[in-house]
Amino acid sequence: MGGRGGGRARGRGRGRGRAARSPSPATPSASSPEMDVEGPVLFEFLLVLKGDPRGIQRLPDSFAVYVAGDDRPGTMHLREASSGFYRWIVDVIYDARGKMYLHIGWEKFARRHSLEAGFILLFSYFGDRDMSVKVFDETRCRRDKHDNHGDSTDEEDD
Repeated sequence: MGGRGGGRARGRGRGRGRAARSPSPATPSASSPEMDVEGPVLFEFLLVLKGDPRGIQRLPDSFAVYVAGDDRPGTMHLREASSGFYRWIVDVIYDARGKMYLHIGWEKFARRHSLEAGFILLFSYFGDRDMSVKVFDETRCRRDKHDNHGDSTDEEDD
């Protein structure tokens, strides 16, 4: 994170030859599954799940201010941190005080990852509404979803 200086770098037009992205699949590196296929991380935050993990989730105020610089995004594109595929398009809503929440689409993400109260999520924001998420369970160990545990076909309905 750190200081932002005079201007804030946004995802579009940054880097060498980097074009604007859509939530279509990216090609992850076979030799390094944890490599950030999106380039530099612009903002990171932790979210500790409380209450119903499938209900709407409030995002940190500092992140809401950060992404609202140009326009408030209406959606975020989430992917598992170890995957190059954006599989969840999640609607973002704001309340009258400017608080930002993950809303429609979040329940599918939470269900697919069997999220529970007490889990910790590490969000990495790459710009252009693109985010990766790492899930840590109640033992504070990272949960990987490379196996078939918890699979359901409803995320294919998007």
